[in-house]
Amino acid sequence: MATGTGYELLDCGDGRRLERFGERVVDRPAPAAIDRPRAARAAWAKADVRFDRDRGWSASVEPWTIALDGLVLELRATTGGSVGLFPEHRLFWPFLVQALAGPESSRVLHLFAGTGATTLALARAGAAVTHVDAARPGVAWARRNGELSGMTGAPIRWIVDDALAFTSREARRGRRYDGIVVDPPSYGHGPGGRRWELADTLPELLDAVAAVALDDAFVLVTAHTTGMAPEDLGDALDDAFHGRGRIVAEPIELVATSGARLPSGVAARMILR
Repeated sequence: MATGTGYELLDCGDGRRLERFGERVVDRPAPAAIDRPRAARAAWAKADVRFDRDRGWSASVEPWTIALDGLVLELRATTGGSVGLFPEHRLFWPFLVQALAGPESSRVLHLFAGTGATTLALARAGAAVTHVDAARPGVAWARRNGELSGMTGAPIRWIVDDALAFTSREARRGRRYDGIVVDPPSYGHGPGGRRWELADTLPELLDAVAAVALDDAFVLVTAHTTGMAPEDLGDALDDAFHGRGRIVAEPIELVATSGARLPSGVAARMILR
């Protein structure tokens, strides 16, 4: 399996995004891309594969791998249009690596951890990571990425569980973490199939996160819910931690090589004091 190098957002607009994942160029939906594309039509015409929500992928796509910041990640064309890499998360890797800097190994809890790119970036930087996701296939995919990246022996606990339920149990067990990374979906299912919405569940989720954070922990929360402003997420984090740290709340935005900008959610981060 050939491995291409890197990721680029090439252009976006009219509800779509044009991206290069290693050697493959992908054209897929991006509802937040409301402006006009900046690249010429010829650039879009060179896409190797396209995804449409009604028709699916334009061609059969075999899994492929890319090299990204020292990691090797397997990408797959899923039925929902994802390829298993969320490039906006990479924007926060420098913050996480800096927050980990210190003489001792840090214990990090990664909730809604998906296919594991951020987990592997944390482990490569020296953290012992507890990777939690409710989707068993997603955790298996993350472990596969660990194997491809030569990190089979890395100090990672792979947990298939509901993020809120697991974190609440960790609090009762008295386990505490030096860092917590949280990337909840807008909608999900809790124990017993109970459906939840992030807007309603966020305070409970962040209270559980606060209960397992050490006094000097770092926390990063990202969200992709339509209508949620950075201030909303920052205020929720501040409420959960009772003003114990300076919070940086900001929009997440990817900048294309064409100069186009793609809104990709909101983030709030802090280091406790």
